[in-house]
Amino acid sequence: MSRVVHFEIHASEPQTLIDFYSALFDWKFTQWGEMPYWSIVTGSADAPGINGGLVPRRGAAPVEGQAVNAFVCTVEVASVDETVLKSTSLRGTIAVPKMAIPTVGWLAYVKDPDGNIFGVMQNDPAAA
Repeated sequence: MSRVVHFEIHASEPQTLIDFYSALFDWKFTQWGEMPYWSIVTGSADAPGINGGLVPRRGAAPVEGQAVNAFVCTVEVASVDETVLKSTSLRGTIAVPKMAIPTVGWLAYVKDPDGNIFGVMQNDPAAA
């Protein structure tokens, strides 16, 4: 069975998204040599999850209202409400408001300042 082992974020202005994700999730970005590529560490190696990378966008940013045409990654958070509020204070926008996923938790979708969509999930078996 094959598993996802890496993700990439495409950025029109890499530093803007490095600042956004660093402030929102405390992710660590390191430029990969001289290349315009940044590795992303999302947490400690002994915790579940994957790391990724940030790469300059090679085309136009997503158009507002455009259907999702890529994988959407979801990040586990302690509080969906607090994370959505913090993301909007960092120039992110709400793509899909908080909703219950019964017996699983709370989910919302957010757009980063470059229009990339990601999910935030708060575990809560009592969600209904």
